[in-house]
Amino acid sequence: MFEIPVLLVLIVLVALVFDFTNGAHDCANAIATVVSTKVLSPRTAVIMAAVLNLGGALLGTEVAKTLGSGIVHPGVVAGSHVLVPAALAGAIAWNLITWHFGIPSSSSHALIGGLIGAAVADAGFSSLNGMSIVHKVLLPLIISPLSGFIAGFLCMWLLYWLFARVNRGAVNRSFRKLQILSAGFMAVSHGLNDAQKTMGIITLALVVFGQLETVEVPLWVKLACASAMAAGTAIGGWKIVRTMGHRIFKLEPVHGFAAETSASLVICGASLAGAPISTTHTITACIFGVGSTKRLSAVRWGVAGNLVVAWVLTIPAAAGISWISFHLLRLLW
Repeated sequence: MFEIPVLLVLIVLVALVFDFTNGAHDCANAIATVVSTKVLSPRTAVIMAAVLNLGGALLGTEVAKTLGSGIVHPGVVAGSHVLVPAALAGAIAWNLITWHFGIPSSSSHALIGGLIGAAVADAGFSSLNGMSIVHKVLLPLIISPLSGFIAGFLCMWLLYWLFARVNRGAVNRSFRKLQILSAGFMAVSHGLNDAQKTMGIITLALVVFGQLETVEVPLWVKLACASAMAAGTAIGGWKIVRTMGHRIFKLEPVHGFAAETSASLVICGASLAGAPISTTHTITACIFGVGSTKRLSAVRWGVAGNLVVAWVLTIPAAAGISWISFHLLRLLW
């Protein structure tokens, strides 16, 4: 019989709790517009998102590998059994703070910030994979929302051009059905990127505890993470749905289709490159881009300011909490 350390079991459970909070916080991105435009009921949208998130989670592991070995050097932190729980503590705490206030900040960057803070507390800055953090975290942090804004603007502009002479009511009736497809695409892309992040954390923990030799994601980890995320969506995602679907810009089905399609394309591209981008950043930026094609005043830019502040604070805030958590946990283990 293989002996599995009790602490490792606790780490896996805490990681799944994080994935649950990720679902409550981020999975709503995949269904916010389709619910807000009343194309699908919340119950139907949640079921669809859960199934397609699971499917997306099984399509690749590039993002999981980035989280498992591209943020910290596994060899440097090997044997540091409190590193992962400290990282998760920082990420979960920041997720709960922003969830409480209904702010769609990034669970992805909360997790990355948690890893950075815990690794620095354990072994200093030499434990960080600096070039990978720059290329796969910091640059995408800037590029993904910009790409989302541009993609949303261009997609909506193209739709305006194609359907300029078609009755507005007829356009929205057609896009009510098409938006189901775009929401499904968004859910798959969300699973392909976001569900892999906790997979990477659990896999890193398995490597640190000597249960795996390389950062290769086991099937049971994929299934467990996707299921936890789906449960979080079902229970806690509606605060973020309200912000995403109503406070930024008054969405109609054609707008929802444009936002979801453009965001899905950006997210899938990043996933193939192994970049753990924020689906929150991306879909929010796409909604702003879509809204800007109507008129700049149609977008509530004050909300944008609040979101940007949350995005900028996420990595350092989660890192600070995880740094403190690491030292507290060291007193216990």
